[in-house]
Amino acid sequence: MNLQSTKTLANGVDMPILGLGVYKMTDPQETVEAITKALDVGYRAIDTAALYYNEEQVGEAIRHSGVRREDIFVTTKVWNADQGYDNTLRAFEVSLKKLGMDYVDLYLTHWPVEGKYPDTYRAIERLYEEKLIRVPGVSNHHEAHLQEVMKVAQIPPMVNQIEAHPYLSQEPLRAFCAEQGIAFTAWSPLGRGGVLQDETIVNIGEKYGKSAAQVVLRWHIQNDILVIPKSVTPARIEENATIFDFELSNEDIVKINHLNRNQRFGKNPDNFHFDF
Repeated sequence: MNLQSTKTLANGVDMPILGLGVYKMTDPQETVEAITKALDVGYRAIDTAALYYNEEQVGEAIRHSGVRREDIFVTTKVWNADQGYDNTLRAFEVSLKKLGMDYVDLYLTHWPVEGKYPDTYRAIERLYEEKLIRVPGVSNHHEAHLQEVMKVAQIPPMVNQIEAHPYLSQEPLRAFCAEQGIAFTAWSPLGRGGVLQDETIVNIGEKYGKSAAQVVLRWHIQNDILVIPKSVTPARIEENATIFDFELSNEDIVKINHLNRNQRFGKNPDNFHFDF
């Protein structure tokens, strides 16, 4: 495996196993510089969303990167206030214009807004059928949400992006997604930094000569979890990508697996209350 390694999704599209998340990158110049650095290092996936208000910067950085558009996997998401069938189609047009692109690789329902998310996904399905997106998917969907979506979907979601890290390993949901052929992507794969002081992880890192962050990202990869760590710091962008020159032993994987405490650093999709 290397930084360009991919996972083949249900429709045969290859999605990079590691990408750059751009959540909370609000300074335009800093955002462009972070994405430019990531692409220079060799990242080939960028994960944004309408909510992040930086789709323009994502498009700008990609256009000026010297990397072909078709070699970069771009993800964006429809925000909660724009959900529902017709609203989602309109929101996608806005995102596409901001990105300055004629297609998006992966389009996700950002959160399962009660009463709306099945119709939101139906709109994503239509975008897929019209070849405006290469992969249809969802984010923050638990098993019950996925089952509701699949009741109305002709084409099941191919990706589910959800909070996951050693303190929230999501094993039952990961197993369900695997059974359904849904690739599992972790947002906040480092637990917003909350797992990086864990003694077990630090000790394992010392054993391999790696940082705690590198150990955790490698744990994800070896558990067949796609990752999108966020950073604007050039050294960390580079460090997060340097996880393909070592392999955790099965024993160390099990040790990290046992750290699960079902602890969230973000919102719970079952009871979130966002202002629309």
